Amino acid sequence: MLTVEKIDQLFSELNAELEKKGVIGEVGICGGAVMCLVFKTRCATKDVDGIFAPAKEMREAIAKAARKLDVAEDWLNDAAKGFFPGDPPKENVRSYSNLRVWAPTAEYMLAMKCISARYDSFDKDDLVFLIGHLKLTSADQVFDIVLKYYPEKSIPVKTRFFVEELLQGQPSTQHE
Repeated sequence: MLTVEKIDQLFSELNAELEKKGVIGEVGICGGAVMCLVFKTRCATKDVDGIFAPAKEMREAIAKAARKLDVAEDWLNDAAKGFFPGDPPKENVRSYSNLRVWAPTAEYMLAMKCISARYDSFDKDDLVFLIGHLKLTSADQVFDIVLKYYPEKSIPVKTRFFVEELLQGQPSTQHE
């Protein structure tokens, strides 16, 4: 597991590697890393999911940082890039000389978590937090946010049931 302190060390080392190469990198984090670094609802996450650029240089620097700090080379990975439709609204998380780390807004994170809606993960806890953080009280309010970022046809059926269950079965009157 990667603690907040370890993630900060890794980002510092990633910055150092980029600085050596004269490269400016950018990382957009999502998932558990946002819950740890931005909302502080967790003290650790198994990895840092996100998107990054420039891809080739970042992959090399990520691997070097991993080796130096003795963590898995996929500590920072782009496996979640399919959950980033378009250019999300961003909030700065960390800034270094050669690295900018940002996260999507709480609304965008809510939409991403709804789309993934995994029962065997922290998605439920994360959604409960985000719904409360955004002061949402109905499934319709949640789906209004999801539809700001994802087309209706891309919303899995399981998402509707997942959200309604979280809001104690309050049915959604739309998006069925």
